[in-house]
Order: sequence, then C-alpha cells, then structure tokens
Amino acid sequence: MKTRLLASLLALLLPAWAIQWQLALPGYHYQFPRDHFSHPDYQTEWWYYTGNLRAPDGHRFGFELTFFRQALDLLQLDLPAHTAASSDTAWQPDQIYLAHLALSDIDGGEFYHTERLNRAGPGLAGVDSSQSRYWNGNWQVRWLSTATGEQQLQAVCPRFTLQLDLAPEKPLVIHGKNGVSQKGPEIGRASHYVSFTRLHAAGQLRWNGTSLSLSGLAWMDHEFSTDQLEPTDAGWDWFAIQLQNNEELMLYRLRKKSGQADPYSSGTYVDAYGEAHFLDDSQFSLSPGGSWRSPRSGAQYPLEWQITVRTPDIELTERTSLNDQELFSKDSAFPSYWEGAVTYSGHIYAQPISGVGYLEMTGYEKPLQFGDR
Repeated sequence: MKTRLLASLLALLLPAWAIQWQLALPGYHYQFPRDHFSHPDYQTEWWYYTGNLRAPDGHRFGFELTFFRQALDLLQLDLPAHTAASSDTAWQPDQIYLAHLALSDIDGGEFYHTERLNRAGPGLAGVDSSQSRYWNGNWQVRWLSTATGEQQLQAVCPRFTLQLDLAPEKPLVIHGKNGVSQKGPEIGRASHYVSFTRLHAAGQLRWNGTSLSLSGLAWMDHEFSTDQLEPTDAGWDWFAIQLQNNEELMLYRLRKKSGQADPYSSGTYVDAYGEAHFLDDSQFSLSPGGSWRSPRSGAQYPLEWQITVRTPDIELTERTSLNDQELFSKDSAFPSYWEGAVTYSGHIYAQPISGVGYLEMTGYEKPLQFGDR
C-alpha cells in the first residue's frame, strides 16, 4: 500500500488541493522505463526498499531505504511573489525530497534510523531518468539496466554504510485493479502502485567498526498518487511476505478510527511464476496477537499476527526477533510508527512453509489526521 508516513504528513501539514495535481484514476497505462522514475503531475511519490540479509556466519540484518518526492503549492504556501516566480528552479520549494534510512541488527538487538529533507538545490536531491537514479545526498539508487531491473543501492550515515546490488528474480507486478490500488469509494482515492517482490540482494555493510558481506532478499515498492486515504482512517498495517516456495504476498489493512477494518483493504498474491492475483478484503484476514509497548511513545504495537488467505489456502503466523523497531519521533507533528524485519511460519495447502519480510504499523500512538488540513 505504502502511503509512507512522513511524506503523507507533509502533504497534510502544508496546505494543498488535489485539483492542482493528477489523480490516480482507473485505466492508467504503465510505460516502462518511464514509470520507474518521477511523476511530477502527482503530488506524492516514493521509492521504497526493504530487505532481510545475512552475514556469512548467519547473523541477521534488516534494512529500509525510502526516497520521497512531495509537490507543494507555492501559492497556498503564501510565499513572496519573487520567490514563487524565481527562475532559479533548483531552489524553488515546489518539490521537496525526503529520505528515510533504517538498519535492524536483528541478532545484535539494535535498531537505528535517521532521515533527511532537501530541496533539489545544486544536485542535493532529485530523480533523473536520464541518469537512471534517485538520490538524497549520498543516499541513492541507480538503475544499472532498466530492461532487467538491476539496481545499485548506497546509503552512508555516521553509524553505518550499506551498499547493495539488487537483481530481480521475478517480473515487476502491478497492484490493484485496472491500473489503480483503490483506497476508498471516491474517484481518485487511489494510487498507482508497482513492486519488485523478490530481489536478490548482495553487498557490504560497515557497522560497529566491522565490514560484513551480506546477502538475502529485498523488496521494492514504487507508488505515486495525489489523494489516497479517507478522513475516517486512523492508520494501517502493511505486510510484505516472501515465502520460501518462491511466492509472495502484499497485504494491507486500513483501520478506521472506530477500530474496524476499512473494506478497501486489499492485497496481492504473486505466484511462483510471477503472476499477480488481486485479493479484496474478503479473501484474507489479519488478526493481531501479542503486543509490545514502546517506552518512548507509549504506543502499543501488535507484533504477532495471524494471517489467513483463502485462495490460495495459506495460514501464517508473523513474528519478530527484535521488538523495538519503532521509528520514534520527538516532534509531535510527526507521529511515531513501527516498521521492521519480521519472519513468517505456517502452512500452504497444509504443507509447512516459512518466509521473511517487513511489517509497517501506523496510527497506534494516535490516529493519523488525514482529513485535517
């Protein structure tokens, strides 16, 4: 689903009106490689990478690197006329770029996250299809081949350096129906949403003074939209599931402020051949179990989930070995949320199955105020 929290909140905190940007509408025809890169006619866009990796000795790590592009309305921002009309487009604040980086040292019991916010400036951040890359400072993803989907990821921060080569093991999939992932009953309450659900990842991590070779599986989402969620939604629970039998699931549950699941929750089942199958909310269930309370935000997150998919016949239990993967925010304007590396175990057609993936949970510290401009 991936209405990534920080980008969504920027859209809420800075006045904007959906009519000024393109809505995600049914019938959209994807064109690649064009659609791998920026869509400035839409207000919000992100490129999201997560993965579960192991060192040669089996030590487990998880990572997340996300790039956001957020369009702003200069007139609504009430800027001086000379600012809005400036010919120096590099410094105009009509596009801002946010990036978020996190590392989960699963077996070491440590979690670290950081973020950065930039305008394009003189090459500080951006998306450039001619260079086949998106970046924010020295965090970047560069496409080695838009034909094969091979990419290189790099992130450098004071605590660690991560460099990965990513190669798709399955084709790109399109989520939703008729070109849109619908999030509500109104036209345009939707996004255009594609994923590489199984990327082979291999590279180097420098962490705690040691350089480690890592390999494993990664997941990539790309989503762009203008107006997604309903004002009555409090948050969501999103699951990326990579099973050992070469199948994947993307599932999300939108939660109403009443506590009920939104009927526009949905998902995608990707079979072993790479074909995507849409799942509406009647075809799966997500039931929360054991929880963990954050000592910083006070939010109580359900960290164990029972997952049932009716077709195909899948029963899974989700767990994590590292409870504290909360992205805590000291700024009250940006609620804290939980996103981290998880594991899955259960059965498919009564046969044992296991897997890895990522879980994102928002709106547990307090409901997200989607309707409040």
